Amino acid sequence: MKYIFEKYLRNSIAVCTLLSVVLNMVIESLGRRSLVSCFSYMVHSPLTFLYNTFIIFTTLSIVYLVKRRIFVYVIVSIIWLGIGITNGIILGFRTTPFTMTDLTLFDDGLKVINNYMSTFQIVLVVAAVIVLIVSLVLIFIFMPRYKQKINYKKSIIGVLVIMLSMAGFTGTAIDRNWVSVFFGNLNYAYRDFGVPYCFVNTWLNTGVSKPKGYSKEEILGIFKPNELKGNLIADVNSEVKSDSSNTEPNIVMVQLESFFDPTTLEGVTYSQDPVPNFRKLKGSNSTGYMTVPAVGAGTANTEFEILSGMSAWFFGPGEYPYKSVLKKKTVETMAYDLKNLGYSTHAIHNHRGDFYGRNEVFANMGFDTFTSVEYMNQVTKTPKNFEQDNVLTGEILSTLKSTANKDFVYTISVQGHGSYPTTKVYDNPLITASGISVESDADALEYYLQQVHDEDAFIGNLVEALKNFDENTILVFYGDHLPPLNIISNSDLTTHNVYKQQYVMWSNFSMSKEVKNLYSYQLGAEVLNRLGIHEGYMTKYHQDHSKDSNYKANLKALQYDELYGKEYLFGGKSPFLPTKLKMGIKDIKIDSIVEVGGKYYIKGQNFTPYSKISMNDKVLKTIYLGPSVLGLLEDINPDEVNNMKVSQVEKDSILSTTE
Repeated sequence: MKYIFEKYLRNSIAVCTLLSVVLNMVIESLGRRSLVSCFSYMVHSPLTFLYNTFIIFTTLSIVYLVKRRIFVYVIVSIIWLGIGITNGIILGFRTTPFTMTDLTLFDDGLKVINNYMSTFQIVLVVAAVIVLIVSLVLIFIFMPRYKQKINYKKSIIGVLVIMLSMAGFTGTAIDRNWVSVFFGNLNYAYRDFGVPYCFVNTWLNTGVSKPKGYSKEEILGIFKPNELKGNLIADVNSEVKSDSSNTEPNIVMVQLESFFDPTTLEGVTYSQDPVPNFRKLKGSNSTGYMTVPAVGAGTANTEFEILSGMSAWFFGPGEYPYKSVLKKKTVETMAYDLKNLGYSTHAIHNHRGDFYGRNEVFANMGFDTFTSVEYMNQVTKTPKNFEQDNVLTGEILSTLKSTANKDFVYTISVQGHGSYPTTKVYDNPLITASGISVESDADALEYYLQQVHDEDAFIGNLVEALKNFDENTILVFYGDHLPPLNIISNSDLTTHNVYKQQYVMWSNFSMSKEVKNLYSYQLGAEVLNRLGIHEGYMTKYHQDHSKDSNYKANLKALQYDELYGKEYLFGGKSPFLPTKLKMGIKDIKIDSIVEVGGKYYIKGQNFTPYSKISMNDKVLKTIYLGPSVLGLLEDINPDEVNNMKVSQVEKDSILSTTE
């Protein structure tokens, strides 16, 4: 290495240039799953490839400031290779590429990694990380250093010149359309503009940009004079207002994970209808297509659009508002608006409560309660270890019965979650498909069909349960995004658009059928409009201004004003305060603590398999013996027995604890 360094690696410019080209080729080959596709990209978009190469070169230029140049080469190369390899792996599980936002979901990813990788694969990854760390330490200690004296003044100037050149090159690349600042489709953007540029963009480009001419006059001028009179929300945080007329119905919205009608796949036939209940509902109820902001993944962004009436496209590429601005900021939602009309507001999710940070974010979105899987019993799972949706029917009914007033229930399912096994899982599948030539793709589709058929069975069961419910209820079903299947692309679908998802509105009272295509951020306002509800700023905007020529531009301006601006729409201060979010609708109680044979048991109410005995915020080893009994599996000081509590715990994350 010393000989190689002295003979070939002393010319840092040449090394950085060659290394940048090689790294970019590797990154693009991994992202495109093909070296041939990478060469095609280089031939057809040489200037875009050159620009992305220069991005990598700029990061490598810091070698001019240090003597341990081999170590820096290795570190920077590992970072870029890590981005490329991770992107390639992620694209094997979903259709959206790796973004900086995914790093904010790292904890969530670790908690469900066993759903995607076998124990052996996880061990290999851990071993590889250990080997990598040891190798870096050895390189740092033993690799030769740059012997010549560094002229730091010239080196710093050189690095600054490279960075300024990078800025100028970026302006030229944007002006000449080698790259773009707008990513209409994240997957296509990575393909057309290059992985390095797009990944960096997801890091630096976040939030909603400030509109030109942003001012109080511009924001208030979006609405007609007196249009909001009587709709200004004075105090959404006061006690629930009484409504003796009770004319508005319960509103239940169900977001179905990766749900779509497989019969919209061209060239594929099935042994039976995969989603008969959903298709039957579409025939006699209001329906249509809605354009969602995600493909293959990104549930939380569709959810955000439905609830807030805002567009995820106005945020940075690949950004999740749940993991950024909504962690510290409230936002007007259907929940807040309906609370102002006397509704109780609930969220239900048959998966982990802290996934996407919902256990914190929902307090900033106006929900009174949030029932996650940690508060459910009798939950069954799929072969991929995701919770099945059949548990949701009972949870929705229990939630509707938990209050005397009207309810808004927002439900998020999880059963259809990808990725899907590429080998056969079911010996006797209920539904089979023909027309798929690649065996691994056929096996993935077959697995998905069993899950989507179960989701459809849940749809049928919930409709039947609510037909004779003694309260008027409207029920809205829709898929959050298309499933991450290799066989799905624009050309494979009858819609010719991977962002199109179907919705259907059903009610247990008379309501005329309408067919209307929407964006997902319009669905909430459309549902409320059908019920004669016009509460809230975003609701009024979508209901009254969707035909305006500057509709989307003004929507972006309203988003900026509420989330990042001076809140002119609210008179300078948002009226929405975080709710006191209660986890679960049932009170978890301790009735008594008993000792049997030197072991302690807690008797109580509404325990689940996620209930753990805790003491002083420390989770103790616990055995779940049923919804009314927990057993302690470790010794404690008898004087501390009365300090024992019950916490709802998932992956060592405490969601709530008894008082």
